[in-house]
Amino acid sequence: MSTTSDLSAKITALMQAEQNQDDAAGHGINAEEWERLTSRLGRNPNLVELGIYSVMWSEHCSYKSSRRHLGKFPTKNASVIQGPGENAGVIDIGDGQAAIFKMESHNHPSYIEPYQGAATGVGGILRDVFTMGARPIALVNALRFGDPSHPKTRSLVAGVVAGIGGYGNCVGVPTVAGETQFDAGYNGNILVNAMAVGLADQDKIFYARGATPGNPIFYVGSKTGRDGIHGATMASAEFSEGDEEKRPTVQVGDPFTEKLLIEACLELMETDAIQAIQDMGAAGLTSSSVEMADKGGIGIEMDLDKVPQREDGMTAYEIMLSESQERMLMVLKPGKEDIAKAIFDKWDLDAEVIGITTDTGHMVLKQFGEVVCDIPVPPLAEDAPNYDRPWVEPVKREQLDFTRFAEPEDYAQTLLKLMSCPDMASKRWVWEQYDRHVMGDTVDSSSSGGDAAIVRIHGTNKALAICSDCNPHYVASDPYEGGKAVVAEAYRNLSAVGAKPIAITDNLNFGNPEKPKTMGYIVKAIEGMAEACKELDFPVVSGNVSLYNETDGVAIPPTPVVGGVGLIEDVTKTATLKGAKAGDKLILIGQTTPHMGTTLYAREVLGLKGEDLGAIPAVDLKKNKKNSDFVRAVIGHGMVNAVHDISDGGAACAAADMALAGNVGVQMLSTRKSALLAYFAESHGHFLVALPEDKIDVFNGRIRAHGVTAQHIGDFVDSGTREPGVFLGLDTLDTGHFISLADLRAAHEGWMPTYMKGE
Repeated sequence: MSTTSDLSAKITALMQAEQNQDDAAGHGINAEEWERLTSRLGRNPNLVELGIYSVMWSEHCSYKSSRRHLGKFPTKNASVIQGPGENAGVIDIGDGQAAIFKMESHNHPSYIEPYQGAATGVGGILRDVFTMGARPIALVNALRFGDPSHPKTRSLVAGVVAGIGGYGNCVGVPTVAGETQFDAGYNGNILVNAMAVGLADQDKIFYARGATPGNPIFYVGSKTGRDGIHGATMASAEFSEGDEEKRPTVQVGDPFTEKLLIEACLELMETDAIQAIQDMGAAGLTSSSVEMADKGGIGIEMDLDKVPQREDGMTAYEIMLSESQERMLMVLKPGKEDIAKAIFDKWDLDAEVIGITTDTGHMVLKQFGEVVCDIPVPPLAEDAPNYDRPWVEPVKREQLDFTRFAEPEDYAQTLLKLMSCPDMASKRWVWEQYDRHVMGDTVDSSSSGGDAAIVRIHGTNKALAICSDCNPHYVASDPYEGGKAVVAEAYRNLSAVGAKPIAITDNLNFGNPEKPKTMGYIVKAIEGMAEACKELDFPVVSGNVSLYNETDGVAIPPTPVVGGVGLIEDVTKTATLKGAKAGDKLILIGQTTPHMGTTLYAREVLGLKGEDLGAIPAVDLKKNKKNSDFVRAVIGHGMVNAVHDISDGGAACAAADMALAGNVGVQMLSTRKSALLAYFAESHGHFLVALPEDKIDVFNGRIRAHGVTAQHIGDFVDSGTREPGVFLGLDTLDTGHFISLADLRAAHEGWMPTYMKGE
């Protein structure tokens, strides 16, 4: 029978065995990186060291294909306190308070094991926020699934939604905004992007940087197990058929432990005991320790025998690469160990001093009294590979000649088709599974179709507006203009509820960056987004890059998601799409352009795909800003009853949203010659507002003062002699097409529950 000493000797020998280039290739390290690794190290690594290099140099952790391009983003404005480089971004929201937020992906894990993949995505993004001293107040999710007819789609939807709801609801943070889209391009790789927003006092923000030598390294939270090993590496590689076998790399979450961890960490943060703190996210104990050491310019020494473990016989390799959930790593100030231990004991969480910071600049790990790792810290972090990948300019699409197609015979039935298609249909089935009102500060949730969620800043009359946006069809058509459009839409959505847009977080989801065509989409999308951020003074303060979203060489549509945050100074001065009343005038802000390329109409009604969809119109950022400024002004002065940004489906779909939300009829009028554009074009930078008749004169004065284009295009009406509905007039109110609100609502809200029942 083997003794404990025999086991430790065998494990130590295995961990210290020298590795070669073939071993490195199995860890995702190519020949060029192997040469870089051995030259920095001055020798071949052992297995533990190779594992650490493999995760820290993975795409997921190092951003080695995108890092040089991410530098194009503006990251500062007058309100930014902390931009990229920390756990989350931080913005000033006045009165000594800060909003802290970030978005991250859990795409690969959610495809393999949808419930736990999505659940742990929520848990991870919450930790990024409360790590910095913020109490989480809101969650957002941006979901993309495959074609509804694909055999895996329904089960993936069910699992992901259950995972998000299960974790968020249990931990007690409301899910207030999000988006759900379907496209065959996601058949092999779904996207699950999670965003969290928190509040903190500006003088109580905590960072990963700041650790100095000679201080205790403190491990807190759940015990370490074997789940999630090499999760970061998995997220940095393409899928192949059969990769469901990678389930052991998917972590298992426990929201009740997360809730305890939030409370324990926030309590400890009140004691001035913490010098630096880092969430154990991707790459677990490895990334958290390396990032704190690198940001502090110090070394670390850890005794892995002291790491709380829930499984017997764990090797140093397994301990360092585990991605077990609900764990944090801290550097404490001298003499604060007992205070910290008492707090975590109170919350029934593991808490142990597992090492000490040093002045060596090295990561030194010990197990069973033997050194199993001794490597310099800088090559693991800032000195990681930084590629200038070859890329090609994306091919410009031709403008769609929509005049060669027959116009709709019945515009109302066309509207019905668009409002009930998978992308536009109500996602009530999804958001009713989320607790949107826990904590009691959710004023309005964008989950139900609005432009942005509104969450009151507790105990004040201020609020944050929060949204998530991306039209991947636009980005596929023209990544530069599509990238601009993503940022501009987030800016409009925040403005549509009366919020001043401040900053964004992003999640850049693309395929294999080693393919020049894919890399071209990455580069141009970033450049378009950066241009919009500069023009709109809407900087990027945090984010995530998720690449290699491919299965068997087929990439997802390019999907750079933006999460926007804005400030509402007075929560009584807001607008949503719900407030339209009979007698209100329907006003279009902005001027429709003669483009129908890549619209929802082109996809769903004309049945066009790919190159045949044509080009999108250029995004005029100055007009977007001017129109958005105007909308915020009229909301602030109480002139309008409802506001809605125009996006997918054009003005008719936006008006239908407002009619359904307010349960009021709407009639629109266009000339027969321009009806298609008036109703279904998706020209950028447009809004619809519901204007009370007694505010027309003062509203017109504002139009002149702001120099915007505005047009009366319809009216909200009571039932009269006909049941409430949407009437799309042609030339006069005597001709046109009508759909009742009852029929429209049944189709709009009926698609998703019918689909999920398998009917």
